[in-house]
Amino acid sequence: MLIGLFIPCYINQFYPQVAIATLELLEKQGLKVEYPLDQTCCGQPMANSGFEKSAIKTYNLFVKNFHRYDYIVAPSGSCVYHVKKHFDIIEQTKEVIKVRSNIFEISEFLVKILDKESFDSHFPHRVGLHQSCHGLRGLKLGKSSEIINEKFSITHKLLSNVNGIELVQLDREDECCGFGGTFAVAEEAVSVKMGIDRINDHIEHKAEVITGTDMSCLMHLEGIIRKRKLPIEVKHLVEILNSSN
Repeated sequence: MLIGLFIPCYINQFYPQVAIATLELLEKQGLKVEYPLDQTCCGQPMANSGFEKSAIKTYNLFVKNFHRYDYIVAPSGSCVYHVKKHFDIIEQTKEVIKVRSNIFEISEFLVKILDKESFDSHFPHRVGLHQSCHGLRGLKLGKSSEIINEKFSITHKLLSNVNGIELVQLDREDECCGFGGTFAVAEEAVSVKMGIDRINDHIEHKAEVITGTDMSCLMHLEGIIRKRKLPIEVKHLVEILNSSN
């Protein structure tokens, strides 16, 4: 099994430790992982800003870089969802279809493809899980509150198997953090207020760490946390799964 590692722009620029943790965790499973050096953005920022046609060259470059891999894995639900659902505006060649079918957010890949839920991880902290919108409602990594069926969460299942962790129960388990990509720029006041509400839910339940599958959401929350000097930090899910102390 040959894995192509896709690292989103903001992780590459601001959170390289998340990329390293993703690589290490995959390699610990005995997988051969490659990082295509010519990879760039998936095109989501342009598309979300109303310039999807300008992203077509970016889409085609993504396919060129990743079509030869058995699976493409990324530590980002929003980027994975964008490739799966929005690459429909380019010609659906066999390479495009393969990429769209075989790209996975890492927690989904670990559970559904590798059939693994425990990694001998150790993280002795109180942790709150932020379920990002794309991962929850797009990739179906868990059940959203508006759906009436049996409760499940792939990410919660993975975290519950981490040694020493204490998962806190939040009042609003699947509320948006307010980031929304360029929404945080266009609607700054609303975005920040939503972020504050999300952080307060964690602090009120004495969480030490906020985790999730999208570093973009966590980046938004971390900015508010730093600005207000709040007693909590953020860590990507994969950092916790790859933690041994």
